[in-house]
Amino acid sequence: MISHEVVRFLIAGGSATAINWLTRIPLSLVLPFEAALLAAYGLSMVASFWLYRAFVFRATSRGSLRGQVGLFLAVNAVGAGVVLAVSTAMLDGLTHLLPDLRLSVAEALAHGVGIAVGAVANYLGHRLITFASGSRSAPQSV
Repeated sequence: MISHEVVRFLIAGGSATAINWLTRIPLSLVLPFEAALLAAYGLSMVASFWLYRAFVFRATSRGSLRGQVGLFLAVNAVGAGVVLAVSTAMLDGLTHLLPDLRLSVAEALAHGVGIAVGAVANYLGHRLITFASGSRSAPQSV
């Protein structure tokens, strides 16, 4: 069964993902794809920290806010690298395999895949590092 924490992560992460994906679109009008992707990622990080700390990992949160912010930034730096690498590789692949595909559509698809892959890395990083607790209880099932 899926734990309550995973469900809360999917809801909070989905909200942050929507912010990430939707803000990247207008940013791409004025910035190169990679810069727009990283700027949107930064904006979604603010929302995701609050959502994860308040709703997802609240029972296991430990440590100071300052310490959690530092760990959160470190985990998200890795996550941003994953999203950037997957998104740019996917965009390159799409533009070569489907040359008639509109660039804006290819960017949206590539960004979506990058976010999905990065979400897995972020969940594991935040669960095991940012919001970890010294003692774990068994996961609760839905």
